[in-house]
Amino acid sequence: MSVLHFALSPLTRGVPDPQRRLLRAAGLGVALALAAGVALVGFDAGLGLTVTGYGLGVGLALGLMRRGYPHSTLGLCNLVTLARLALAAALLAPLAGGAVPWAVFAVAALALSLDGIDGWLARREGLTSGFGARFDMEVDSALALILALNAWAAGTAGAIVLLIGLPRYAFAAAALAFPWLDRPAPERFSRKAVCVIQITTLIALQLPPVAASVANPVVAAVAAMLVWSFGRDVLWLWRARS
Repeated sequence: MSVLHFALSPLTRGVPDPQRRLLRAAGLGVALALAAGVALVGFDAGLGLTVTGYGLGVGLALGLMRRGYPHSTLGLCNLVTLARLALAAALLAPLAGGAVPWAVFAVAALALSLDGIDGWLARREGLTSGFGARFDMEVDSALALILALNAWAAGTAGAIVLLIGLPRYAFAAAALAFPWLDRPAPERFSRKAVCVIQITTLIALQLPPVAASVANPVVAAVAAMLVWSFGRDVLWLWRARS
């Protein structure tokens, strides 16, 4: 029995197998998050942000899984999403300690390259679920916000860049006041395409050669795309409200 398995065993007694596997995998994910964080900022205080952010993400994933997970096993698909969460959490470290921009770009690009693999694996393994789709979306949203904060903190773009990191959280806040927003909207390819453009733009903004004079107009264009995408979903949900 491994040391990690022994340490987590008291926490996993009586827990359904998929949740138990997620907790154990999360222990390894901490190592990935810290390794990426050290590569970005060294042994810096910013690693505390990484661990905190990763822990919050794992807690959210467990909460979503407890609401309903239809499969008896976790699957590689959710492990890939967990790895993406670890990489996103590592990108919190530069907010406190600064980092080499190319390193931030590389970690962010790796996180993006894994996006889509989890969905493909879920379909291949027969493990598609509402949990997996929501987990993937929340990791994408967190990555977008963290990258927006990094671009703003580095001075690559003005505060306008936060507009393309916050839409998901603004939507969630609005759903607290208008419960009819808290319903699934129909699948749309355009929504996924806008999300890819959003993340790709935010990754490009991590590079110093991107001057603010160029960055801000691009950010404004992407913000307009997000307003259009979210606005279309809001309109559909409003019409479908009961």
